[in-house]
Amino acid sequence: MTVAPGFVHVVVAVVRQHDGPDAPVLVARRHQDAHQGGLLELPGGKVEPGESPQGALCRELQEELGLTVVPAHLTPLIQVQHDYGDRRVLLDAWTVERFTGTPRGREGQPLQWMLPGALQDTDFPVANRGIIRAIQLPRTLLITGSATDQDRLERLRQNLAAAPEGLCLFRAPELNPQSYRESCAALLPICESLSVALMLHGDPAHLALCPQAAGVHLPWQWAKTLAARPIADGYWLGVSCHNPAELAHAQGIGADYATLSPVNVTASHPGAGAMGWEAFAAQVSAVNLPVYALGGLTREQLQDARRHGAQGVAGIRFWWDA
Repeated sequence: MTVAPGFVHVVVAVVRQHDGPDAPVLVARRHQDAHQGGLLELPGGKVEPGESPQGALCRELQEELGLTVVPAHLTPLIQVQHDYGDRRVLLDAWTVERFTGTPRGREGQPLQWMLPGALQDTDFPVANRGIIRAIQLPRTLLITGSATDQDRLERLRQNLAAAPEGLCLFRAPELNPQSYRESCAALLPICESLSVALMLHGDPAHLALCPQAAGVHLPWQWAKTLAARPIADGYWLGVSCHNPAELAHAQGIGADYATLSPVNVTASHPGAGAMGWEAFAAQVSAVNLPVYALGGLTREQLQDARRHGAQGVAGIRFWWDA
């Protein structure tokens, strides 16, 4: 993302204590006399003239925390633009994959390790909302395909057990509402036993009858009718998007993440034009929420997706038909 005139380019580090999606994140508390004083923050600082974002972040981590990090061990996470009124910032967040040293607050700032699920919006400056979502969401969004009721249960159990992920979207447009909710009740224990969160698809009213689900993913036909967030905070809200206007609408109604498709040509829609990675990156850079790349992708393309600003990859065939 090009830094717009008038915006301060700030690099942010998501330092993980160890590998794994649930690894604690290093958090500091801002000095009371600082901007947004007293709130929690992620380490980082301003990019100086002539510095690369990676170089600036490595410098800041050494100066603030005494950590040694090399640019090759930084992975882009998300970029967020925000106008506080008194200042405008571009937060450029990176995951620190590896570091040497023991973190200590060299500027007197208190430090603590926090589990991703314990990060609360109200404890951080408001611009951090998108970063917190990106920290908490997994790198793959697994979408179920067509199947009979019994086959669906067995396929879900086998495929998740083979490669469990953090978020599974139960998409079954062939089912009527009652059958869909009955299937959800059968799928939830399987997901819970594997520590996988189950997302519902379609009508937000499904959530009232399946409150143990992690949230609701809205097809665009549902999302476009809404002017506000249709479910409570504490649940995930996702939206299927296909262009910049739809992404902007998803952000406007308070979505926690979106999917953007099709990145590549798909077997299910061979005639649909694929946007490609460059267009994907351009569209994602205009919004402040995590976006999964969808359409003709495999797990092996996860790093490509992340390099182009994606939260990760979403799909059916790369896991459902495995």
